[in-house]
Amino acid sequence: MSEFDDATTAIADITGDYTIDPAHTRLGFVARHAMVTKVRGHFDAFTGTAHVDTANPAASKVDLAIEAASVTTGNADRDGHLQTADFFGAAEHPQITFSSTEVSRDGSTWTVTGDLTIKGTSKSITIDFDEVGSAQDPFGNTRVGFEGGVTVNRSDWGLNFNAKLDTGGVLVSEKIKLEFDISAIKNA
Repeated sequence: MSEFDDATTAIADITGDYTIDPAHTRLGFVARHAMVTKVRGHFDAFTGTAHVDTANPAASKVDLAIEAASVTTGNADRDGHLQTADFFGAAEHPQITFSSTEVSRDGSTWTVTGDLTIKGTSKSITIDFDEVGSAQDPFGNTRVGFEGGVTVNRSDWGLNFNAKLDTGGVLVSEKIKLEFDISAIKNA
Protein backbone atom coordinates (compact mmCIF):
# COMPACT_ATOMS: atom_id res chain seq x y z
CA MET A 1 0.00 0.00 0.00
CA SER A 2 1.23 3.47 -0.81
CA GLU A 3 2.15 5.90 1.91
CA PHE A 4 -0.30 8.30 0.26
CA ASP A 5 -4.08 8.09 0.15
CA ASP A 6 -5.79 4.72 0.42
CA ALA A 7 -6.08 2.86 -2.86
CA THR A 8 -9.30 2.75 -4.82
CA THR A 9 -11.06 -0.28 -6.23
CA ALA A 10 -13.05 0.35 -9.39
CA ILE A 11 -13.18 -3.28 -10.50
CA ALA A 12 -13.25 -6.45 -8.42
CA ASP A 13 -11.39 -8.54 -11.02
CA ILE A 14 -8.51 -6.90 -12.89
CA THR A 15 -8.23 -9.70 -15.46
CA GLY A 16 -7.62 -8.33 -18.94
CA ASP A 17 -5.16 -6.81 -21.38
CA TYR A 18 -3.41 -3.56 -20.47
CA THR A 19 -1.09 -0.98 -21.95
CA ILE A 20 1.37 0.74 -19.63
CA ASP A 21 0.78 4.50 -19.44
CA PRO A 22 4.22 6.16 -19.73
CA ALA A 23 2.86 9.52 -18.56
CA HIS A 24 1.90 8.04 -15.17
CA THR A 25 4.55 5.33 -14.80
CA ARG A 26 8.07 5.57 -13.40
CA LEU A 27 10.76 3.06 -14.32
CA GLY A 28 13.52 4.14 -11.99
CA PHE A 29 16.82 3.13 -10.47
CA VAL A 30 19.00 4.09 -7.53
CA ALA A 31 22.80 3.75 -7.39
CA ARG A 32 25.20 4.69 -4.64
CA HIS A 33 27.76 7.29 -5.79
CA ALA A 34 31.23 7.69 -4.23
CA MET A 35 30.04 5.44 -1.38
CA VAL A 36 28.32 8.42 0.29
CA THR A 37 25.13 9.36 -1.54
CA LYS A 38 22.43 7.98 -3.80
CA VAL A 39 21.84 9.00 -7.39
CA ARG A 40 18.32 8.44 -8.68
CA GLY A 41 17.33 8.17 -12.30
CA HIS A 42 14.61 6.92 -14.58
CA PHE A 43 13.78 6.32 -18.22
CA ASP A 44 11.49 8.74 -20.06
CA ALA A 45 10.64 6.65 -23.15
CA PHE A 46 9.20 3.13 -23.02
CA THR A 47 6.28 0.97 -24.08
CA GLY A 48 4.76 -1.99 -22.34
CA THR A 49 1.86 -4.38 -22.28
CA ALA A 50 0.47 -6.81 -19.75
CA HIS A 51 -2.05 -9.60 -19.79
CA VAL A 52 -3.40 -10.10 -16.27
CA ASP A 53 -5.23 -13.29 -15.32
CA THR A 54 -6.29 -13.34 -11.67
CA ALA A 55 -7.82 -16.84 -11.83
CA ASN A 56 -4.73 -18.32 -13.49
CA PRO A 57 -1.79 -16.00 -12.71
CA ALA A 58 0.63 -18.28 -14.62
CA ALA A 59 -1.22 -17.25 -17.81
CA SER A 60 -0.32 -13.60 -17.14
CA LYS A 61 2.39 -11.92 -19.26
CA VAL A 62 4.39 -8.69 -19.16
CA ASP A 63 6.51 -7.18 -21.95
CA LEU A 64 8.45 -3.93 -21.76
CA ALA A 65 10.74 -2.04 -24.17
CA ILE A 66 12.76 0.90 -22.83
CA GLU A 67 14.69 3.39 -24.96
CA ALA A 68 18.18 3.31 -23.42
CA ALA A 69 18.95 6.85 -24.60
CA SER A 70 16.03 8.19 -22.54
CA VAL A 71 17.94 7.72 -19.26
CA THR A 72 17.55 10.77 -17.04
CA THR A 73 19.30 11.55 -13.76
CA GLY A 74 19.03 15.33 -13.63
CA ASN A 75 22.60 15.86 -14.87
CA ALA A 76 23.28 16.12 -18.63
CA ASP A 77 26.94 15.02 -18.37
CA ARG A 78 26.04 11.95 -16.31
CA ASP A 79 23.13 11.11 -18.63
CA GLY A 80 25.49 11.32 -21.61
CA HIS A 81 27.98 9.01 -19.89
CA LEU A 82 25.22 6.50 -19.06
CA GLN A 83 24.38 6.32 -22.78
CA THR A 84 27.95 5.32 -23.74
CA ALA A 85 29.41 1.83 -23.95
CA ASP A 86 30.64 2.25 -20.34
CA PHE A 87 27.02 1.68 -19.33
CA PHE A 88 23.97 1.19 -21.60
CA GLY A 89 25.66 1.47 -25.02
CA ALA A 90 22.53 3.17 -26.37
CA ALA A 91 23.91 3.65 -29.90
CA GLU A 92 24.62 -0.07 -30.37
CA HIS A 93 21.84 -1.35 -28.11
CA PRO A 94 18.99 1.16 -28.30
CA GLN A 95 16.49 -0.88 -26.26
CA ILE A 96 16.43 -2.45 -22.84
CA THR A 97 13.76 -5.14 -22.75
CA PHE A 98 11.94 -7.24 -20.20
CA SER A 99 9.78 -10.24 -21.07
CA SER A 100 8.14 -12.29 -18.35
CA THR A 101 8.65 -16.04 -18.23
CA GLU A 102 6.66 -16.82 -15.08
CA VAL A 103 3.99 -15.04 -13.03
CA SER A 104 2.51 -16.05 -9.69
CA ARG A 105 0.25 -14.36 -7.16
CA ASP A 106 -0.20 -14.42 -3.40
CA GLY A 107 -3.13 -12.18 -2.50
CA SER A 108 -2.30 -8.68 -3.73
CA THR A 109 1.39 -9.50 -4.32
CA TRP A 110 2.36 -10.58 -7.82
CA THR A 111 5.75 -12.17 -8.45
CA VAL A 112 7.01 -11.65 -12.00
CA THR A 113 10.09 -13.49 -13.25
CA GLY A 114 11.46 -12.66 -16.66
CA ASP A 115 14.40 -11.94 -18.90
CA LEU A 116 15.92 -8.46 -18.60
CA THR A 117 18.10 -7.69 -21.62
CA ILE A 118 20.65 -4.86 -21.44
CA LYS A 119 23.44 -4.40 -24.01
CA GLY A 120 22.54 -7.72 -25.66
CA THR A 121 22.88 -9.70 -22.42
CA SER A 122 19.79 -11.41 -20.97
CA LYS A 123 19.51 -12.40 -17.33
CA SER A 124 16.52 -13.65 -15.39
CA ILE A 125 15.26 -11.44 -12.57
CA THR A 126 12.31 -11.77 -10.20
CA ILE A 127 10.32 -8.73 -9.12
CA ASP A 128 7.61 -8.61 -6.46
CA PHE A 129 4.79 -6.18 -7.23
CA ASP A 130 2.10 -4.96 -4.87
CA GLU A 131 -1.28 -4.44 -6.50
CA VAL A 132 -2.08 -0.87 -5.46
CA GLY A 133 -5.64 -0.63 -6.76
CA SER A 134 -7.87 0.13 -9.69
CA ALA A 135 -9.65 3.29 -10.78
CA GLN A 136 -11.95 4.68 -13.39
CA ASP A 137 -10.32 7.90 -14.59
CA PRO A 138 -12.25 11.00 -15.80
CA PHE A 139 -11.59 9.97 -19.43
CA GLY A 140 -13.36 6.62 -19.12
CA ASN A 141 -10.20 4.52 -18.78
CA THR A 142 -9.97 1.66 -16.33
CA ARG A 143 -6.55 1.80 -14.66
CA VAL A 144 -4.63 -0.57 -12.44
CA GLY A 145 -1.59 0.30 -10.38
CA PHE A 146 1.38 -1.77 -9.24
CA GLU A 147 4.50 -0.91 -7.25
CA GLY A 148 7.59 -3.09 -7.17
CA GLY A 149 11.32 -3.25 -6.96
CA VAL A 150 14.38 -5.46 -7.02
CA THR A 151 18.12 -5.05 -6.46
CA VAL A 152 20.44 -6.28 -9.22
CA ASN A 153 24.18 -6.37 -9.83
CA ARG A 154 24.84 -4.19 -12.89
CA SER A 155 27.98 -6.13 -13.84
CA ASP A 156 25.74 -9.13 -14.66
CA TRP A 157 24.81 -7.18 -17.82
CA GLY A 158 28.33 -5.94 -18.61
CA LEU A 159 27.83 -2.48 -17.08
CA ASN A 160 31.31 -2.62 -15.57
CA PHE A 161 32.59 0.97 -15.60
CA ASN A 162 33.98 2.11 -12.27
CA ALA A 163 36.78 4.09 -10.65
CA LYS A 164 38.52 3.41 -7.35
CA LEU A 165 38.38 6.12 -4.70
CA ASP A 166 41.47 7.28 -2.82
CA THR A 167 39.53 6.75 0.40
CA GLY A 168 38.65 3.16 -0.54
CA GLY A 169 35.60 1.87 -2.30
CA VAL A 170 34.38 2.72 -5.77
CA LEU A 171 32.68 5.59 -7.58
CA VAL A 172 29.52 3.68 -8.61
CA SER A 173 27.91 0.86 -6.63
CA GLU A 174 27.65 -2.56 -8.24
CA LYS A 175 24.22 -3.06 -6.71
CA ILE A 176 21.45 -1.05 -8.34
CA LYS A 177 17.92 -0.86 -7.02
CA LEU A 178 15.26 -0.94 -9.74
CA GLU A 179 11.97 0.77 -8.83
CA PHE A 180 8.68 0.42 -10.66
CA ASP A 181 5.54 2.52 -10.21
CA ILE A 182 3.17 1.25 -12.88
CA SER A 183 -0.10 2.68 -14.12
CA ALA A 184 -1.69 0.56 -16.84
CA ILE A 185 -4.83 1.25 -18.86
CA LYS A 186 -7.20 -1.60 -19.71
CA ASN A 187 -7.49 -2.09 -23.47
CA ALA A 188 -10.92 -1.47 -24.94
